[in-house]
Amino acid sequence: MPSPVRFEIPGHPLHVIQRGRLRSPCFFDEKDCIEYLVWLRECAVRHACSVHAYVLMGSHVHLLLTPSRAGAAAGLMRSLRECHAAYIDATYHRDGALWDDCHQASAVHIGRYLLYCMRYIELNPVRARVVARPGQYRWSSFRANALGRSDPLLTPHARYCALGRDAVSRQAAYQALFFDPTSLAMPPLALTRPQPPLKA
Repeated sequence: MPSPVRFEIPGHPLHVIQRGRLRSPCFFDEKDCIEYLVWLRECAVRHACSVHAYVLMGSHVHLLLTPSRAGAAAGLMRSLRECHAAYIDATYHRDGALWDDCHQASAVHIGRYLLYCMRYIELNPVRARVVARPGQYRWSSFRANALGRSDPLLTPHARYCALGRDAVSRQAAYQALFFDPTSLAMPPLALTRPQPPLKA
């Protein structure tokens, strides 16, 4: 894995991990995930970051994003933590820190590793045995990147766009990455219609 990033480089993608305080749950209902994704999109626009992949797990999130200016990713994550924590406190009448104060950020080499990072993020629910196949999990970018589901939050990275000349060929090439035998405990990918959403 890449080394932690101290300074953001504009235009260079980052793999960001944000964990709940003491690894405690941060999402308690589907509506919590919906609200988080709305704020993620708003904060990404406000702080000039492009989001390429994501997954929301019960106690943490993974994001692949590219900041357009120094400090943008840090600003995005700070705003996101504050908005979501305030919502959770008000909704569930709780008090106390929800998220760790600091997030982890690792530089992602632009090239094939960026695609593997996307795959790593979207396979999180499979590795955690929440679902058997990534298309069954509602709270990730897999359905958009691999199956063509509309997701206004995402901005495709140039490396992903280079997978094919059109959306269909790009999605097919991206799906092929999930058949890679080096994938950890990855079952054959279902290319049929995804099953109903499961709670995170």
